[in-house]
This record gives sequence, structure tokens and C-alpha cells, in this order.
Amino acid sequence: MSARRTGDGGGPLIGISAYREVAAWGVWRQDAAVLPYAYVDQVAYAGGVPVLLPPLGGPRSPRAAAATIAPLDALVLAGGPDIDPPRYGARTRPTTTEVRPERDAWELALLEAALERDIPVLGICRGAQLLNVARGGTLHQHLPEQIGHAGHRPAPAQFGPTEIALEPGALPGSLLGGRICVPCYHHQAVDKLGNGLIVTARALDGTVEAVQLTGRDFVVGVQWHPEQDNDRRLFDALIAAARVGASEEERV
Repeated sequence: MSARRTGDGGGPLIGISAYREVAAWGVWRQDAAVLPYAYVDQVAYAGGVPVLLPPLGGPRSPRAAAATIAPLDALVLAGGPDIDPPRYGARTRPTTTEVRPERDAWELALLEAALERDIPVLGICRGAQLLNVARGGTLHQHLPEQIGHAGHRPAPAQFGPTEIALEPGALPGSLLGGRICVPCYHHQAVDKLGNGLIVTARALDGTVEAVQLTGRDFVVGVQWHPEQDNDRRLFDALIAAARVGASEEERV
């Protein structure tokens, strides 16, 4: 097995899935690859080298995803629009909007390639849901119907502070402690749990807020947005795990 490369500064290369959206800057309004810069900042502050991974759709996406993952040391699946319900065997309800089937296909291919290479994976919000769907799980399409409130996404562009209880012997609770308050922005959440996943954190209303893939050192999905938080321990741990994996592969 060939060794993975690292950035010029010696930091591990961290792929971050990006959006394909119509965006405006200066005098332009065009189709663009975009990502909230908080993801880039968090990876860079932790010592990683951010590599943006915009959707590459079409029938060659699995091959392209494998080639994309090959030089990387870890993968971050970023937040974003709802996952297309047919991906988890459900009919699309009116509350599910702005799906991006091309992005779903690309990120599922990235995740499969990352798991095949056994590199660390951090799924954030949509990314946690994608991890669950990839493992055969399903989603609640509109969380307020299940829990009776909209506190996880209180208003457009407003994060909802959410208190969660974490399992101290699993990720991410082993890093963050038994109870913390986190910034949430989601109206969907894990329903049926995917194969090999365990629930490692819940909101006080019972909503699944973190999952971990068993048998892997660092494959974690968190339903909240750690990139919006001042607590950088989760990103620090991701970069540390990426460094360990890169060092081990260099010795092979």
C-alpha cells in the first residue's frame, strides 16, 4: 500500500465535501463550488490542510471518489440540504425540500471509499445522516412532528442551542464529556439506526445527536455543527487520528 501524502506544512490532508450551488460574488452570479468557511478554519486551526471536494456526479463517481480519497488522510462530510428520501426507501414528504441527488451520490461514494481505505471520517449534521443512510438506516423527515418543537432549528439561519447527553466511553463523549450544549440547525434526524452504528449522544428530548461506527477508530457522525463552536476538541481529535493513520501507512 502506498503512503498518503501530507500538506506542505506537514499537516494531514483533510477532504471536506462542498456544495454545488448558484452563488453571487462581485458582479458574478454563477454555479459554484462553495462551503461555509468555518469548516476550513476549524481544520486549519487544528493543524490540517483543508481540501474541498465539490460534487462530481455521473456514472463514474465511484471511480472518481476512490481516486479523490486516495491521497487524503481524513474525510469531513459537511452539512447541507436534505438527503433524497428514496436513498433510504422512503417517499418524499412535503417537509423535505431542496434535495441534491447528485451530491448524495458523490458523498456516498466518498464515504464508501474512505471506509475502504480506513481513514478517519467526521460527518456533520447532514454528514451524520448520510453515514446512517449509507449503513442502511433511515431518517425522520421532519423532526418537529416527532418531538413537538422546533428547537433544533428555531428559525432560518439561526442555530438552536441544544443540551445533549453523551456516552463517556464512546466518541465523541470520550473527548467532550458527559453533557454539553451544542449549536444545532436541523429538522431531520436519525430514525432507524444503520448497521454497525451505535448511538453515542442524544438531546434531552431523545433526538439522536451522535453516532459511531463500531470496529473503527474514528468514524463519527454528529448532528450538531461543531464548526460553529469555539470548542475545537472534536476537530483536534480528527486531525490527531489522521496523523496517526498517515504515520502507520508510511511504515507499511
